[in-house]
Amino acid sequence: MAEEAGRGVAGRSIRILLNGEPCEIRDVPPATTVLDWLRTEKRLTGTKEGCAEGDCGACTVVLGIPDGGGLRHEAVNSCLMTVPQLAGRALLTVEGLAANGRLHPLQKAMVEADASQCGFCTPGIAMALYAFLEGGEEPEVETIHDALAGNLCRCTGYRPIVDAARKAERSPAPVSAGPVPEAGPGYEAGAQIFFAPRTLDQLVALRAAHPDAPILAGGTDLGLLFSRERRAFDAIVSVARVGELDRLEIREDEIEIGAAVTYTRALPVLDAEYPGMGELIRRIGSRQIRNLGTIGGNIGNASPIGDMPPCLIALDATLVLRGAEGAREMPIGDFFLDYRRTDLRPGEVIEAVRVPRLAPGEVFRTYKVSKRYDQDISAVIGAYRLTLADGRVTDARIAYGGMAATPKRARHAERALIGGSWDGAAVEGAKRAMEDDFEPIDDFRAGARYRAAVAANLLERLHLQTAGGDAPTGVFAL
Repeated sequence: MAEEAGRGVAGRSIRILLNGEPCEIRDVPPATTVLDWLRTEKRLTGTKEGCAEGDCGACTVVLGIPDGGGLRHEAVNSCLMTVPQLAGRALLTVEGLAANGRLHPLQKAMVEADASQCGFCTPGIAMALYAFLEGGEEPEVETIHDALAGNLCRCTGYRPIVDAARKAERSPAPVSAGPVPEAGPGYEAGAQIFFAPRTLDQLVALRAAHPDAPILAGGTDLGLLFSRERRAFDAIVSVARVGELDRLEIREDEIEIGAAVTYTRALPVLDAEYPGMGELIRRIGSRQIRNLGTIGGNIGNASPIGDMPPCLIALDATLVLRGAEGAREMPIGDFFLDYRRTDLRPGEVIEAVRVPRLAPGEVFRTYKVSKRYDQDISAVIGAYRLTLADGRVTDARIAYGGMAATPKRARHAERALIGGSWDGAAVEGAKRAMEDDFEPIDDFRAGARYRAAVAANLLERLHLQTAGGDAPTGVFAL
């Protein structure tokens, strides 16, 4: 097994469609970002580098992903993707929009609406809108703004851009031309190798053979090591093509989400089941980020301000871990041991998370507070699951991120609520009890006293919202 996980399983080239034409990539280090490869190797300089961390959208390109005999088009940040992640995909850049010397209808609409000024951000905006149009969504203003949330324009303003999106006609570009090449099990260049296993057994064997190799899911966090720090690794192990990790199953009493399931794929399911979860995911990152980022990656990252872990802890989710000795399960709250330290054993990977569905009488809400409304890291995130019967709290699970070195339950606050009436007095008692639950962290995002006040106020917001009050849902900027 270890021998199979060594060198020799990976090829020395990557085949893709680039702007509708076959393209073979060789001798490019695996940690090279798609953005750098496009600009330096292919001289396709319409794709820009603005922030190199997936915030500004200037580097947006579109992937054509085989799906049911056709291609699914997704906007992604090329600054966070490595070149081997393109294998078996079609790639479209702004240079590929126009055909036969004629502008794509979207480009024509942007010209007519004066939707560009300095032009630096325009290619990324055009690609984000192209993916939006190809997705077949209705061009409503709110939906267009969601499609553009990952693109910053510093001089034109968004009104003419939205006008262009509403007027543009859907029209295929060369990304849809020709068959997409098959992706191989990996890629090797020089002394560096990128593994792309197809099965969970192969992944576990690779994890054992290369314990120091980073595990790459979507790369929305790990990608910063490639784009900003220019790190190279002897080996990288991708989980994106492992079939067992791509499961999303809705069962009678639970939802199972594989570790490689993207936010985009999980969003409609979680949005329908857990109030507030869809809004949270939309604010975690732009469509470019959601198309790559995974819930499994967010868990494995083990950040104290990660958005999903408090929600999963409040929902009493179970984590499935897989190693050479088989699978083991644990409550997700037990997975986080200390700052960036987890109970993941050597050779193990995250396989899935199982989230109980809400039972009659249970309510769930989650709230995020951040400095910026769109695509910002949390200062505080609170998640709450209560069981209510005849105006009384029969059970409570409350979890916070940003309040400790790990995402953590507020057990004192829970005990203060259970058994009592769901009223203002109970909330005040739980807020006082919460002082014994946390010694909040203090950093540049928010001070400890501020975080403590916010956590208490979010509990009060929960009461106002679930006891018939009129409190807004979702995400709040500081």
